[in-house]
Amino acid sequence: MKNVRIAAIGGVFACLLVSASALTITENFSHDPSLDGWQVFGNTNLFQWDSTNDVLDVIWDSTQPNSYFYMPLGTMVTKNDDFSFSFDLTLSQASTNDATGPMQVALGFLNETDAMNPDFERAAGYSPNVAEFDYYPDGFYLPDYPSPASATPGFVDDSSSIFAPNYVAPYEVELPTNVLMNISLAYTASNQTAVLCIVTNGTPLMAFPPLLINTNGNGQFADDNNFCVNMFSITSYSEAGQDPEYAASIYAVGTVANVVVNVPPPAQGLSLALSNNVCNVQFQNNLGWWYTLQRSPDLLSWTDASDAVWGNGTNLVISDTAAPLAGAFYRISAARP
Repeated sequence: MKNVRIAAIGGVFACLLVSASALTITENFSHDPSLDGWQVFGNTNLFQWDSTNDVLDVIWDSTQPNSYFYMPLGTMVTKNDDFSFSFDLTLSQASTNDATGPMQVALGFLNETDAMNPDFERAAGYSPNVAEFDYYPDGFYLPDYPSPASATPGFVDDSSSIFAPNYVAPYEVELPTNVLMNISLAYTASNQTAVLCIVTNGTPLMAFPPLLINTNGNGQFADDNNFCVNMFSITSYSEAGQDPEYAASIYAVGTVANVVVNVPPPAQGLSLALSNNVCNVQFQNNLGWWYTLQRSPDLLSWTDASDAVWGNGTNLVISDTAAPLAGAFYRISAARP
């Protein structure tokens, strides 16, 4: 449970604390990652913890089922939330596997329910709720249409109908092998822009322009398109479900280290208004949380001043219809189911 307090003294209400800490996940693989809550879905042999070198050995093999080395976030992150993640990546091999086009090396956010559905087929385009980093090695989408290597932010909305971008990759760049890369992706909700950075030996590999996900030629996200993700994953996608004429594949080997994930706190931007003995608290909230307004006369004992309200992912107002005339301290209690 995370709390944000709003205080009132002598009947005059004012914000005392107006923010909560963001959720940060860090993993340097210096000890068994399963002890930190990391889990594996699919083929466990694709992910091996190397305790000697403090890295995760990873194989991206599209001939295998969808497989994830993942950490549940415990909250939903949407198009309306800022987020970022970074990791160290060293590829020793990355290539197509006797196919007409490349699939991707992928790390980023997925929706746990969707990703573990047998019908989730990223290669075929049936893959709702994706916000990740993708790298496509050299390959050919069609025999007469060359497709250079490319690295890109990849987004898919909750209906799996919008790609930003999937088959159109804006950044043509071939990632080096046997070179340590630090890769970061930061998304800003206010302008729906993702910024990718890849650094080797302290120098950016190239200048990646920001990617606006609601721009034609990228994702074409409309105002009512959204993604809802709740796990961070190192992902090996299956090639299942593709049209054989346009089949794509991936076989890559590498290591991942120093993962850092930042997602927003459950409540932000609190404001309070008092009218006719009703205290109204408005705040930005996240999906996947229950929110309750609580009241205290002394900051020691707390009682619920409202029923629990399910987050709507935007702005929420919770009211105390019996606010005491003498004033009170208030806080928003955010709890995960």
